Amino acid sequence: MTNPSEDVQALRNPIVVAAFEGWNDAADAATDALRFLIRSLHAKEVFELDAQEYSDYQSARPHVALSNGVVTGIQWRTTTISIAKVAGADHDLILIIGIEPNLKWLQFCEEILSFAAVHNATTVITLGALLGDAPHTRPLPVTGTASDPDTIAKLGLQRSRYEGPTGIVGVLSDAARRSGFEAISLWVPVPHYTANAPSPKATLILLQRLASLFQLPIELSSLAAAARGWEVTVNSMVETDGDLTAYVHQLEARFDSDGELGDDPIDIDIDPDPLFDTEYFDEIDGFFSDEDDAEEEDDDDDEDDIFDEDDLPSGDSLAQDFERYLRDQRPDDSSP
Repeated sequence: MTNPSEDVQALRNPIVVAAFEGWNDAADAATDALRFLIRSLHAKEVFELDAQEYSDYQSARPHVALSNGVVTGIQWRTTTISIAKVAGADHDLILIIGIEPNLKWLQFCEEILSFAAVHNATTVITLGALLGDAPHTRPLPVTGTASDPDTIAKLGLQRSRYEGPTGIVGVLSDAARRSGFEAISLWVPVPHYTANAPSPKATLILLQRLASLFQLPIELSSLAAAARGWEVTVNSMVETDGDLTAYVHQLEARFDSDGELGDDPIDIDIDPDPLFDTEYFDEIDGFFSDEDDAEEEDDDDDEDDIFDEDDLPSGDSLAQDFERYLRDQRPDDSSP
């Protein structure tokens, strides 16, 4: 990798946006937001952290790449830094995506923040997602933390009340604050009965919040279509199980009675295990990940078509396109 200073030129008031796979990334919602930005803004990768410094390869194993059954290489999972020029905005973006490191967290944060400082970034935003008691039929509330109360007030963030174990997102935010950066962390709950990736509705709300905070003209129509298709598909799955339907209605009633959850935006459930068996949602996962589904032709005459032709005629295809290119951004999870 070349020296990043030779590639990063004339960034305008750059903002760092970071997300990491692992404990901070329920249903891949946060890292999918970074993948979406990298793809849609045509970001250029300029730096890669040394994976051997921060990884325990027995915990985060490299992936074998295959082509027609022949091994073509080893994919070493690491953290990359890309830059994106955002036309029509006051800020360009430094986009950081990777996996939560196993080792040397403070050194990992120092390396990221050194890059940010060299390139005159003053704000570091981390994105996270967690499993929570949020109904999929309602707007998913974004909670936030910031380096000081004035920033919370200025940006209109709902304050998080969570105290407890943290991941690399929390450590990086704290390190940024201690280093003099404006540090902001945005979190979205993923309904824990839909824990399978992807969760385009959660990804969408994170990006909408990011765009509104910093007036970033990010085109999100394809992601909105994917989120709409996801919600309709989850509805169809929930309707097949009476107990689950009753549970979702309870969550909806709690949400509605709290006035969109007011000052207590979400009852956070840190336990990674969903309340219900994930077999209920195998079909949902297949809706977004089955390669064959992406190749099926739309049937305009199908009376069961979930989208109104005049309203959103290509919702299914946009959802499939979104998931297809997100899959392209991820390492191949297959094993030989």
